[in-house]
Amino acid sequence: MIVGTAGHIDHGKTALVRALTGVDTDRLPEEKRRGISIELGYAYLDVPGGPAGERIAFVDVPGHERLVRTMLAGATGIDFCLLLIAADDGVMPQTREHLAIFSLLGLARGLVVVTKNDRVPTARVAEVRAQAVALLVGTPLAGAEVLEVSSLTGAGIDALRERLFDAARATAQREDPGLEFRLAVDRVFTLDGVGTVATGTVHAGRVTVGDELEKAPSGTAANARVRSLHAQNRPVQSARAGERCAVAVAGIAHDALVRGQWLVARGCGISTRRLDVLLTLWHDEEKPLRSGTPVHVHVGSADVLGTVAILRLLDQPAASELDVPLGPGASAWVQLVLRTPIAAWHGDRVVLRDNAAARTLAGGRVLDPFAPVRHRRTPQRFDELAAWSREDAASRLEGLIAASPDGVSVRHWALAEGLLPDRVPPLTEGGVQIHDAASGDWVVGAGHAAAVRRNVLETLAAFHAREPDALGPDAARLRRLAAPRLPDALWRGMLSTLREAGAVVLRGAFVHLPEHALKLSASDERIAQKILPLMSEAGFEGSWVRDLAKDLHEQEAALRTTLARLAQSGSLHQVVRDLYFTQDCVARLAGLARGLAGDAEGTLSAARFRDATGLGRKRAIQVLEYFDRIGLLRRVGDLHRVRSDTTLFEQGTP
Repeated sequence: MIVGTAGHIDHGKTALVRALTGVDTDRLPEEKRRGISIELGYAYLDVPGGPAGERIAFVDVPGHERLVRTMLAGATGIDFCLLLIAADDGVMPQTREHLAIFSLLGLARGLVVVTKNDRVPTARVAEVRAQAVALLVGTPLAGAEVLEVSSLTGAGIDALRERLFDAARATAQREDPGLEFRLAVDRVFTLDGVGTVATGTVHAGRVTVGDELEKAPSGTAANARVRSLHAQNRPVQSARAGERCAVAVAGIAHDALVRGQWLVARGCGISTRRLDVLLTLWHDEEKPLRSGTPVHVHVGSADVLGTVAILRLLDQPAASELDVPLGPGASAWVQLVLRTPIAAWHGDRVVLRDNAAARTLAGGRVLDPFAPVRHRRTPQRFDELAAWSREDAASRLEGLIAASPDGVSVRHWALAEGLLPDRVPPLTEGGVQIHDAASGDWVVGAGHAAAVRRNVLETLAAFHAREPDALGPDAARLRRLAAPRLPDALWRGMLSTLREAGAVVLRGAFVHLPEHALKLSASDERIAQKILPLMSEAGFEGSWVRDLAKDLHEQEAALRTTLARLAQSGSLHQVVRDLYFTQDCVARLAGLARGLAGDAEGTLSAARFRDATGLGRKRAIQVLEYFDRIGLLRRVGDLHRVRSDTTLFEQGTP
């Protein structure tokens, strides 16, 4: 169990931890000189009668108002709180703010400790007890036990210690076997012979010596390896969620890891600037919270600046005005737009403080860390946020599939949940699953998939009626007409299933209904018979309209029209304006591209393609870019990768 101590400055937090554990958590010379906590301090206490090795970890946070940011870094992830109130001072400003922070972090387990009882009369202690009980009303800690102690005389310390032991024995393990390892870094230092060491609270998963980690949000330390571990201040081979942990890592420089970042399992790093959050404004806040308000956003141990966009009040209908503010004690779906990227996952707690970092405003939990820029206030988006609000992961995925006509990226969903894609729960039956090597699996519900198919067929029928002389739109144009918001990977997969079912025909990049065919005029047929032999002789260099017109003594404009119709019929390919290739030639070039990409780990460079085809660099690049446009290849930096879901130019396909 992790216990956080909080309260106003000089209310005895460090002295109480020392009385309970024998450890002085003030370790810095400045802390010793001034007699106050500046940085987070830690101490540990063994639990008698519990499982072997069970310990309570104490996080002693600073009480000064200027150090609330540091307090929040330590408060995230605790299981149990001790809110300290000095008997001589009573309830003070930071007492109220620390209580607000604990409440907004969703912490409902804790005790109030009235300290320094040796300094005041009994009547004053009773008065402060009454203040404490009144202070907790309307918070998750309402009704918590109030204990009286003196760290100087030891009065009440044994009773408090026993309460903590009972709470530790009743604390369930946080570990979820499906979640990957995540540690919120709150301190980084180096040790001779060990190297970089990061400490923090393990929020999810388990880590073992030898595991490979990366840091988030940057994700640049892909080769970091765990050299050794301390959990609850003891050397261990593995650590789990709910423990204070020190991780010695090889592969990360001391200055490359800072408070606010995370150490996470390889492949689980996230970087985001937008969070959709379920947010509640603190009930004692005097002013409502409005869209556009600048705030400090605290997630994990991070503190970044951001702006609030209120999406919808939970007690308002979906069609309510967009400009409605969030009142004290009310809740809303809110998007936080951040100035710098952070890492956050579904379920992580969020606390907002005002732009001047002078007071705590609101708190809640992350719903979707990959919040959209557009369409964020549509009925569809509200249905998706309702799905994100469900209790268990499988139900959330099921709800998202039902609410998302444009499909769900399984990879993004898994990352948002803190899972690896291969640990996704079974997907809803009746949906359509599409695999894409670059973006991972996609799934669209059966009803939504049927609507996409219907839109495609209706759009093609309307296109043929409107332009009977055209073979059909190219695949990219058809997507814009029939399913403009459908992700590219899902669109290509849906189009492929339609072609395999015989519902549509693909000729090169063009799509048409099976019953529709482009008919050439007698003039086009005459010219085609003359140009096709010449174009076959041109080979990989292709044929320019002006050269063909000159050789055949035809008007260039008429020849251009005929070539365009032949390209629409699938007999020719226009790689760039006025440059045409025969179907056979393009098929052979595509075969070379597939073969070269297969030899180069799925990627192909322009130089390799140029050398294999004997083309000049410019022409090789033009051909590769054409393959990118029609969906055979996908541009990845300076390379091209064969799309895993395409059958273009394979044997037996157009």
